[in-house]
Amino acid sequence: MRLRSIMLLTAAGFTADALWRRARAAKLTPLTPPPYAPHGDEADTDAEAGAEAGAEGGASGGHRFVTAEGVHLDDAIRRAAAAHARRHGLRVLDLVPSGLDSLRALELVRRVDPAAYRWSRLAVGGGGAHAVLVDADVAERAGISRFDGLSPAEMDELITRLKCYAPTATDLCVAPGIAPVGCPPADRRRILRRRWPSDLPVYLTGNILGLGVLGAALARCLTGRGGAPGRDAAAALAVLAAACAQPYLATAGTPLRPCDRLRFALTRPVAAPLRWLRVAAQREDPDPRLPALRAEYAADLAQGVDRFFEERRADCPWCGGRDLRRLLACGDRQHHRPGRFVLERCGTCGHVFQNPRLNAAGLDFYYRDFYDGSGGPEVERGFRLAAPHYRDRAKMLRGHAEPRAWLDVGAGHGHFCNAARDIWPHTRFDGLDMGVSIQEAERRGWVDRAYQGLFPDLADKLAGEYDVVSMHHYLEHTVDPRAELDAAARVLPPGGHLLIEVPDPEWPLGRLARGWWHAWFQPQHLHFVTAGNLVRVLEERGFRVVAVERGPAHQPVELLMIVMLLAHRIVPDPGKPWRDPRVRRLRGAARTAVFVAAGPLMFAAAAADQLLLPVIRRGNRSNAYRVLARRVADGARPE
Repeated sequence: MRLRSIMLLTAAGFTADALWRRARAAKLTPLTPPPYAPHGDEADTDAEAGAEAGAEGGASGGHRFVTAEGVHLDDAIRRAAAAHARRHGLRVLDLVPSGLDSLRALELVRRVDPAAYRWSRLAVGGGGAHAVLVDADVAERAGISRFDGLSPAEMDELITRLKCYAPTATDLCVAPGIAPVGCPPADRRRILRRRWPSDLPVYLTGNILGLGVLGAALARCLTGRGGAPGRDAAAALAVLAAACAQPYLATAGTPLRPCDRLRFALTRPVAAPLRWLRVAAQREDPDPRLPALRAEYAADLAQGVDRFFEERRADCPWCGGRDLRRLLACGDRQHHRPGRFVLERCGTCGHVFQNPRLNAAGLDFYYRDFYDGSGGPEVERGFRLAAPHYRDRAKMLRGHAEPRAWLDVGAGHGHFCNAARDIWPHTRFDGLDMGVSIQEAERRGWVDRAYQGLFPDLADKLAGEYDVVSMHHYLEHTVDPRAELDAAARVLPPGGHLLIEVPDPEWPLGRLARGWWHAWFQPQHLHFVTAGNLVRVLEERGFRVVAVERGPAHQPVELLMIVMLLAHRIVPDPGKPWRDPRVRRLRGAARTAVFVAAGPLMFAAAAADQLLLPVIRRGNRSNAYRVLARRVADGARPE
């Protein structure tokens, strides 16, 4: 009875998923010739496009074509693509073959919502991995140097990168005239590894669980009781039918016509597990940077990690009180670098801080390859998921100010600034950060101007240039939060606004979960300022607090992150350069097994987070809080 219920639910899930994908696929735009005869300058441009269409990568009207190996674009497709891009104001256009194979077609409409894709500034680029039309300026800024003969993995990486450089001028359409080419298992694994950096087991978990039910259904059909198809066998047949019909249900009546729908449908129960086994067994391409990184980290760790800490202090860095109590001690739960970190709480003011604190060398060691370098793609994926949260932050200014120039401190790659343009399209957004990522943000156009350095060092130079300064999940990373607030007071003129969001150390779950609460985030978070302390210190610096938000600032990942961190703890990612490289493949297999076992718990935790979200957002407690303050006068300065 239990298995039958699971199979019936799975069949319903396959069907609902197929209909959801079909709703998206139906919104794909087919590529058609321009609905008018070109004349004047447009005729000249089209003639030029036709003359150059014979050469792969030929320019047409300021565009270049990038093609995968084995893909040929005829003159008609090139002219139609160039005309489509001009009509719709596009700078990047991905051309998807109408006969794209079922696996990639289903995945495409899962990853890309055609109705919202162009205007979703932080959407991950996606396409058919066959051909792309790209504006010459975008290609230059993105550093594109090859225009033909790319592998499917390289094409997938290309459209992801190009979407970053044209966030609201990138789209895709279906081109019937392009003959589809295959995607070898090696490229398939490279694509998955890039999309799920360090977390491929998380992706595999959902697929393996679904395939497990599918396999159980197939086994039940083949071993029916006495050959009679009872109710269990009927449920099993429903699962098989729903799974096999999925490519037809998802593409019927849409521009997509997968070339292998029949074969894919008939062989799916057997072919899908074999396909995933081939992908899992494929040896990874070695990262050319990995040997040097391993040697660098080995040399650092050979000297021990005690040298990365300052002496423990006996007083609170916020109020000077000496009533300090240990709150928790834990290791690096995110990346599992060696070290043990202690958070203490001041009994006088409630401030929570790392004690002993990392010194400059320690900060360099634990930040290295986290936001940039080898850890950059992993963090990038997490930041993109927070787009609604970024817009909510920007909306907090409504009714208080019409920002002219906005400086985001701790801007990273500029995700907030890019998303906030949806709310404030006429505002100039500049970004400041210590990392090199801020320079990439400027190249992408996500920030109008980039400043690399420390905010207190640059504050005098920036004084009077901005009417809004924001610090989102930035103060907790700083060595001296008061100095950062002093810098904001120097930059903002009277009437300017300061917007701050930080983790809330008074959140009850943070105390209950202890080191497994993701927002403690050791060893990077050095200070946790309570809302009362922050309001008081802002008033001392000439600010008047106009709004405090707790519930609306909540990030609904609490329970899911606890389960994820526990799974990571059992089998840490063996691909990190500070991990022992021996038996890496065995550890990778063990990591996948752990995530498969934890899969149901992860799904339950994620569902619970979403169910609790409306309740928490109506309350006055959450895992983060925001403060909006208006600069009214010069405040008192600390001695």
